[in-house]
Amino acid sequence: MDRNIIELRGLTKSYGSLKAVDHLDLTIKKGEVFGLLGPNGAGKTTTILMMLGLTEPDEGTAHVCGHNATLEPIAVKRKVGYMPDSVGFYDNMTAWQNLMYIGQLNGLSGFKLEQICSETLKLVGLDEQVVQKKTSAFSRGMKQRLGLAEVLIKQPEVIILDEPTLGIDPIGVKDFLNLIVKLSKQKGLTVLLSSHHLQQVQQVCDRVGIFVKGKMLAEGNLQSLSRKLSGDDSCQVVVSLKDEIAQPWKDEKEIIKLGPVKKAIANSHTVNITLSEDITPEITRFFVNKGYDVTGIQKKEYGLEDIYQSYFN
Repeated sequence: MDRNIIELRGLTKSYGSLKAVDHLDLTIKKGEVFGLLGPNGAGKTTTILMMLGLTEPDEGTAHVCGHNATLEPIAVKRKVGYMPDSVGFYDNMTAWQNLMYIGQLNGLSGFKLEQICSETLKLVGLDEQVVQKKTSAFSRGMKQRLGLAEVLIKQPEVIILDEPTLGIDPIGVKDFLNLIVKLSKQKGLTVLLSSHHLQQVQQVCDRVGIFVKGKMLAEGNLQSLSRKLSGDDSCQVVVSLKDEIAQPWKDEKEIIKLGPVKKAIANSHTVNITLSEDITPEITRFFVNKGYDVTGIQKKEYGLEDIYQSYFN
């Protein structure tokens, strides 16, 4: 992941008085899985449409795979596979027929087309029995898998998925997300996943951008976002002890002498320790050397939900 495959600079789009996207700057590196996280109406889909050259920005530029999406939309479409939140098929045709037709539209034919269709369907987990069924009989989860196959058949460098798990049952969601991670690793694909589901984004994305009312409020991996939210306090450790702690706690001043320890609050059987950096092994040794019976060590870091909610409080 050493080069930017997506570069958005000052990207802006308004509809009347509504500014859907407001001077957005974003870079995504090759092979990265990036989560564009925000509530419905945040401007995520408008951003995607500008990246694909399907709508023109009022200001700014979107470069995808080295091409300006506004000036070279066809070149971008050759490199990018896009799956919208609602995937449509010809219901009177089978999955196989739908995929063959899409392959022909992408310039494939003959034995090569059949081979790629077969390989792609296996890759997304649709077996031979299923692909001979008409898509009118497909569940939402099966349609999403077929939609992903349609995206992959053109062998893109980038895939953009707009709310891909809407309406899928929990097991189907888990399988679909695992498939995304597998594809990214095996094929070196760059993935932009647009969603308002925090846990799903957290499961699969290398980096996350929090997008609200057309603005990118924060971006980074979970660790960097956690540190930004917590300031100097990078993590908290809760030490559980077998015996009740006498008050005032006699070892409080001693543990504070460990440099990264900002504060330590003792309760009946636990000590809550705030740290400026993670020194959990040193904390454990401190309690053992002081003769405490340690029954558990739990490290708490800010999760994506904490980070996300901080921008709405």
